[in-house]
Parts: sequence; C-alpha cells; structure tokens
Amino acid sequence: MKIIVDAMGGDNAPLAPVEGALRAQKELGVEILLTGRTEEILSCLDQLGHKTIPKGVEIAPASQVILMEDNPARAFKEKPDSSMTVGLKLLKEGSGDAFVSAGSTGALLSAATLIVKRIRGIRRAALAPVVPNAGGNMVLIDCGATAECTPEYLLQFAYMGSYYAQRFLGIANPRVALLNIGAEPSKGMDLQKQTHALLTQAHEAGRLNFVGNIEGREAMSQGVDVLVTDGFTGNIFLKTVEGAAILFSGALKQMLLGSTKTKLAALMLKDGIGQFKKRFDANEVGGTAMLGISQPVVKAHGSSNGYAFFNAIRQAKVVAETKVVEDIAANVAHMRLDQKEA
Repeated sequence: MKIIVDAMGGDNAPLAPVEGALRAQKELGVEILLTGRTEEILSCLDQLGHKTIPKGVEIAPASQVILMEDNPARAFKEKPDSSMTVGLKLLKEGSGDAFVSAGSTGALLSAATLIVKRIRGIRRAALAPVVPNAGGNMVLIDCGATAECTPEYLLQFAYMGSYYAQRFLGIANPRVALLNIGAEPSKGMDLQKQTHALLTQAHEAGRLNFVGNIEGREAMSQGVDVLVTDGFTGNIFLKTVEGAAILFSGALKQMLLGSTKTKLAALMLKDGIGQFKKRFDANEVGGTAMLGISQPVVKAHGSSNGYAFFNAIRQAKVVAETKVVEDIAANVAHMRLDQKEA
C-alpha cells in the first residue's frame, strides 16, 4: 500500500511530515510518496539521518505551497504545482491508495472535492474525527467541512458515520444519535426536526440504528457510537471537548503536584494518568477522515508533530484497507431523497 503525504502542509512542515512518514514506512510497512519541494525534503531526510532517500520512500516534486492565508476555494487552482494539488492529482490517477495533509482544511476540502471528486450521489463531504466518550470512542460527523446543512446532508452524514464506525472502530451495529438541545423529537430547529424524521425512517427500514436526539453532555457521559450534526455545531462541540480535556488535565496536574503527599499519590497513579491524557491527545488519533470523497483522504491537525503524522498515516492506511469508501458508494441509494444522478 502506498500513502501520499503532503510534505509541505502544516505548521511543522516539512520536518514533521517527513519524520512521521519515515516512521510509518518502517513500522507499518507502507510505501510513502512525499509531495513537495525536493531540496527541503532531502534536507529533512538528512536531519533525520538519511543521506539518501530510504527504500520505500519516493518524492514527487511540487514547487508551490498552499498557505493558510490563501483563499481556500481558489488556492489549488492558483497554485497548480502546490504539494497539496500535486498529491491529490496523484491520488486521483491511482499513484497511491490514500492522501494525508495537514494543510488548510478549506483548501483540502475544495481541492479533494474538485480533483478527486465526491462519491456519486453524496451531496457534501464531511470531516469525521474519532472522539473519546464514556462508551469508548464515537465518530463525530461533521466537525467543520459543511457549516450550513440540509436534512439530506445530515442523513448522509449519519450513514457515512455508521459505515465508518463499523469499519474503523469495529462496531457491528453503531448507535447513531442526532446532537440536539433535548431528547424529544420536537426539540431543535427545523433542521433537527426534519432530520430526526428522516433518521427515524431509516431506523424503521432497518438501515440505521438510530437512537434519537441526544444532548452534548449525554453524548459524552452515556456514550453513542456516531454523533451527527452540522459542521458549525460540530466544530464548536469538538473544540469544547478538547478545551475541557486540557482544563481537566491541567487542574489534575496542579492538584497532584501541590504537596509531597499528592506527589507520592501522583507516582502511584502515573500509569492511569498517562492513559487518561493519551485518550484525549489529538496526536494519538493523528487525523480526521474526510468521508464522502471517492478515495481516502485524511486531514491531519495543522500543528501535528512527527508522531501525529505517523498516526494520521496509520489512519489513512486503515481507511483504505477497510474499504469504507466502497461501503458508502454501494449504499448511496438509501441516502438520497430522490433517485436522480448527482
């Protein structure tokens, strides 16, 4: 399997992407195709102890870089030789099995949609991060790709999230919930009410395991497997969870280091505390699958370090291997409110 990696995307590029790619090639056994400025990539390889390009690693030259300040809707057209654009074109041509980038989310979404294309019949792509909760982990869909949604978009997100949870998390019959301000079907705005009705129909047809509306607190404390929402609300939910985890981690550290007695307790709890922090560490997940695109695309966090890139590549490998894209494509008919071709 070959993973295409945007070596110039992200705050710590190109060193972090190259470092993560080298580790992935060694530990995961995947081939790596790095896109970007050749001399800068070679310099990073040298810093990491490689005087020549290692076996299993290739470089696809790309002279331009899409910056965060570039217009996301036009960047890939204005910079046709950018590392992101070149990488997505190689993915479309079949030169790799998946693509990973920590570059601009908006630019990646636009470029993936117009170069690689959405799965026929899918209205919008969605970002689907895996978030820890009381039940283990859940798929949050969408977390920022599509801010303004229709009920049909959310219906499709529910299906895509369910297939992803089956394949990526290994959950046979994922529990799907709709994020809302209350559990009753009458709660929410028209978007939530209409979406609830569509998801109920899908449940009654035996196609989704829809468990109803759920509030954010219960989504975390009771546990569901797929949490469906529009990208605007989902992004706020995700950032709030991340912020709360940082707050709790900091408060716990301050409490445990407050005295000699608590420091001794901290030593005894060291392993448990480490596991707690690991569950909420974005670097452990590495990236977010962009579902709805016709080939596997994974968005790594902009501040990703080498370890995070390694995990993003690992995730891309799993997405490609588990054939979740094929699952979605094979079931689009159930996700449409009409039967017209997209």
